[in-house]
Amino acid sequence: METLEFRFNSKPAPRAADPALCGVVGSGNLEILVKPGMQPDACQLSIKTSARGFAETWQAVLGSFAASHAAGGTVIAINDMGATPAVVTLRLAQALAEYQGGAR
Repeated sequence: METLEFRFNSKPAPRAADPALCGVVGSGNLEILVKPGMQPDACQLSIKTSARGFAETWQAVLGSFAASHAAGGTVIAINDMGATPAVVTLRLAQALAEYQGGAR
């Protein structure tokens, strides 16, 4: 397992729900937990992944997500079992939407 830590500036996320859990740890998938953080203008991410050597890919995918979504004020924990960048982006969007109160 490899553990990665990132912090990205991001617009503040409106909070309308308790911590949110999305996805399932399994082959080619991941789970994401979103909970409140202490920095309203930043998103902190911690990734535990079975796929070693992809720190630059994670940084690019997560940086793009933080730039295009209001994720500031959150701490996001990701448990990964080899998910593709598209699955990571989808699960992040789902978890953030759930954290903000679910689908409306």
